[in-house]
Amino acid sequence: MVKKKKFELIPQVRIEEMVAEGKCLVRYQNLVVFVKDVAPGDVVDLQVTKKRKSYLEAKAVKFHEYSDVRVQPFCEHFGVCGGCKWQHIGYETQLFYKQKQVKDNLERIGKVATADMLPILPSDQLSYYRNKLEFTFSNNRWLTYEQIKSGAEFDRNALGFHIAQRFDKIIDVQHCYLQPSPSNEIRLAVSEYARVNNLVFFDLIRMEGFLRNLIIRTANTGELMVIVQLGREEEENRIALLNFLLEKFPQITSLHYVINTKGNETFHDLDVVCYHGAPYIHESMEGLRFRVGPKSFYQTNSTQAYELYKLTREFADLTGKENVYDLYTGAGTIANFVARQAKQVIGVEYVPSAIEDAKINSEINAITNTHFYAGDMKDVLNDELFAKHGRPDVIITDPPRAGMHPDVIKMLLEVHAPKIVYVSCNPATQARDVEMLSEKYTVTKIQPVDMFPQTHHVENIVQLIAK
Repeated sequence: MVKKKKFELIPQVRIEEMVAEGKCLVRYQNLVVFVKDVAPGDVVDLQVTKKRKSYLEAKAVKFHEYSDVRVQPFCEHFGVCGGCKWQHIGYETQLFYKQKQVKDNLERIGKVATADMLPILPSDQLSYYRNKLEFTFSNNRWLTYEQIKSGAEFDRNALGFHIAQRFDKIIDVQHCYLQPSPSNEIRLAVSEYARVNNLVFFDLIRMEGFLRNLIIRTANTGELMVIVQLGREEEENRIALLNFLLEKFPQITSLHYVINTKGNETFHDLDVVCYHGAPYIHESMEGLRFRVGPKSFYQTNSTQAYELYKLTREFADLTGKENVYDLYTGAGTIANFVARQAKQVIGVEYVPSAIEDAKINSEINAITNTHFYAGDMKDVLNDELFAKHGRPDVIITDPPRAGMHPDVIKMLLEVHAPKIVYVSCNPATQARDVEMLSEKYTVTKIQPVDMFPQTHHVENIVQLIAK
């Protein structure tokens, strides 16, 4: 039997600050120690869990003093569920460290001066702010240490969220503070119905079972979408479950199901069947309506997305005469949002189905000065496109968390538009890209935006002006 290596105990250290990915930091014997699930100012004993040459990772095993920045978490699942990991920290402290995260990344990675950086825009809603949640069915419910120790028998079926870093363990969520009503009511009703009717919850190890995933999308228009993902077809059970949902929740305006026998829960390559109602719901923003289908991307905080888009438009400083190119346009939300203030907007996105959504969103809003193209940015943005639509006066780019590909940045440097507005959900990759763009651009405005309270995630907008 191989003995597990025991690392040292670090006694009574005061946690110094929060850093990337929501971890905290303390320095010990000329080494940086990263710690989860603590707060700046906590005095703790740490058990080292991982050793590297330049840093350690550790967990708190005893608290001697609790930080003044701590608050009481409001969710019963805090500390077990993989989401909302900053509930134990006051909101003003959350905002401070989100702003610091943007500042540190831009200074250290991007080599950008941040003296004139604007204060982070807070969110008015600190809970119930998401318009989309995905819940997973599992026949292997996560039990807490206390539950296991009690010796009691527990129903091992669960409908909820993954435990952090565990694909096979699901916490059975009783109440989630992320999405407004009737999200909780729908999840609990489906879970109870499934148990009463002996429907088979999915086995995440064997990848088999009937009930696999439940997606709920709410909208600021009051419309409501539910998608039930099934691991196999059981026609009688499927029809009975869907009819139950319609009878129990008549406010559902768009009900779908998808049969997914793949090794993962993604269904962008599968047929989604509309069982009842319209095949989409609508979000509304400044008089515009945006169609959201089962596979559509839409910012998950509708209220704060409006603030983000207003700031993006402000940074673009449009007069009505500009050719705007919107890269990573997705369903064309930003493109259509700024179209009324621009001469024309050219949206580019590599996902063809998203481009179809973008065109529909222009059509239903009677917007005629947008043009959308599907394909790789570096291939689509060429002399032929510029000959057809003119060269860009403003480029808006809102890439995924990985940031922009070096080939795209190279292309941006060659195009050399007078202005770039860079929207990002990852300050580290944004800073990396800004550093590469600094060859021909200067950062003139920086605006962090909090889209996701109770988490470490932060959005940021940067304005770059050609040198």
